[in-house]
Amino acid sequence: MGFLDKILGKKEAPIQSNNDFWNWFLKHEKDFFKIVQLGDNIHKDFFDKLAPKLEELHEGIYFLTGMFDDQTAELILTPDGAIRNIYAIEELVNEAPQIKGWKFTALKPASDVKDVSITYESFNFSKDNLKFYPNIHKNYPDEIDLTIVYDHFTEDKKQPVTNGVYIFLDNYLGELHSVTLIDNMKVMGSNDISEELIPIEKLKDYLIWREKEFVEKYEGTRHNTENDGYSNYEGKTKEGAVVLSLMNTTLLSWDKKASHPWVFIVAIPFEDCNNGELPDKKMYKILDEIEEEIMRFLPDFEGFLNLGRETANNKREIFFACKDFRKPSKTADELIKKYAGSFEISYEIYKDKYWQTFRHYEPR
Repeated sequence: MGFLDKILGKKEAPIQSNNDFWNWFLKHEKDFFKIVQLGDNIHKDFFDKLAPKLEELHEGIYFLTGMFDDQTAELILTPDGAIRNIYAIEELVNEAPQIKGWKFTALKPASDVKDVSITYESFNFSKDNLKFYPNIHKNYPDEIDLTIVYDHFTEDKKQPVTNGVYIFLDNYLGELHSVTLIDNMKVMGSNDISEELIPIEKLKDYLIWREKEFVEKYEGTRHNTENDGYSNYEGKTKEGAVVLSLMNTTLLSWDKKASHPWVFIVAIPFEDCNNGELPDKKMYKILDEIEEEIMRFLPDFEGFLNLGRETANNKREIFFACKDFRKPSKTADELIKKYAGSFEISYEIYKDKYWQTFRHYEPR
């Protein structure tokens, strides 16, 4: 067998844990360092080897590399804007061993705005051609809604310009702040704008001020759901399928929604039970057990509020409002692995400070 391994090339064991990944990296780090230092064949000799190992560990981890200084190579791991993958990258970097000549960084770090100049699809983005102004909403005072004004904006190039602005903000603000502090953003040109434009270099201070104000306003806010009231709803889809819902109406009437700004939705498709695309008693019990399992991992006293559930079209969706996005993402990934042979579980997590996703359930 050893002789065949030498001829055919011994197949490496799959990466199944952070420890597996770092053990693999340690075996190759000296070669990788030389490749990054020289800058030759970096895609073929480093990126093409690194990418599949990260993919084995966790889908959606991307990377950047370069020399941090003359003696140190830096590997920056990034989710490329995907909130759900931040926790996995942070945990991976936190578990990185000390390797002489290497610096490992979770998410793109913030930079001095004077040093940020991004070229994307022939457009250049810098402090000299970007400004902003906030959009204030009376009914949603905690929402951070921005308009970014780009000097060379044209409507027919709106998408690449918007992509370029996002890349600029990732590098200027740091990726974590860029994807978590801004609730809504649109990009436009300076024509027909009457609002006072603010230099983009003041955006970081503005966001820090708004976040500090937000934290102070809602710090310590909790909600115990034990005595909450619930309502059952029954409706139909456009195709005529029955929709059954159970929602926490006490929470939906709560005036502190923004304290739990992350909406987390777990979707569990199930096999048809010959019951009008709804679960039968056996399936109903299984789905309830999975929901109870999620609630044990995400208790209300830690900042995870179960808003209710909706069942239709052979799918159960379970709704949460959360103070943070990391633990829900990790919990969902673990559930997906655990039930891979029985259910194709999926999930969404996104910012929705005022729970507008569930507005149709709010008491009138």
